[in-house]
Amino acid sequence: MRFNEFTELIKPQWRAVLEQLKLGGGMAVTEIAAGVGASYMSVKQHCEELHKLGYLDRTRVPRTEVGRPEIFYSLSEKAAALFPEVGVDFTLELLAELKGIFGESTPDKLLFQYFQKLERKWQAGLAKAGTIHERAEKLVSLREQFGGTVSLSVGGEGELCLEEFHNPLQRIFARYPRAAAMELRMIEQLLGARVTRREVSSGRSAQPRVVFEIYGAMASG
Repeated sequence: MRFNEFTELIKPQWRAVLEQLKLGGGMAVTEIAAGVGASYMSVKQHCEELHKLGYLDRTRVPRTEVGRPEIFYSLSEKAAALFPEVGVDFTLELLAELKGIFGESTPDKLLFQYFQKLERKWQAGLAKAGTIHERAEKLVSLREQFGGTVSLSVGGEGELCLEEFHNPLQRIFARYPRAAAMELRMIEQLLGARVTRREVSSGRSAQPRVVFEIYGAMASG
């Protein structure tokens, strides 16, 4: 079992605890300590540190014998992001297979449906945001939760600009350019504003920086 590219940034002791819990599910400190070959007190400290950071859930289970309740730790939802998942390569291969079976337009149709569904999902998160600025701030938060790296800036005359330094879907866009236009339309609908999209080269090997310029509210109707 291996973590993703951030493995070298994680303390080895934390990694050992997380991997042990991935294998064993909810476990008491004594069980984790036996699994990783470390002392009870050091493992308890690591578990508490990971719990405070949000990577472990902690529950108390009454003992069958006399004594204090035993503490069990398990991986939280946040910890799931530390482990590899099927990603872009699988998606591209699947779209290519579907294209071969059902026709040239199949990937675009599926991507269109995907962005429609994502728009409906994110609309709920923007429901309480009133101004374009508030909606843009919320959109930045949603895109970062999605795995992007985004910043929002305000120009001298109050114009808004979203700068995206990483988008998990960029390789999808490179293979299926229409998907980028679908995403742009989704952003316009979410913000209720006219938006332009341009890519800025970040070097031969780096993902291009994408700039979304927001021009104001779109006319209704």
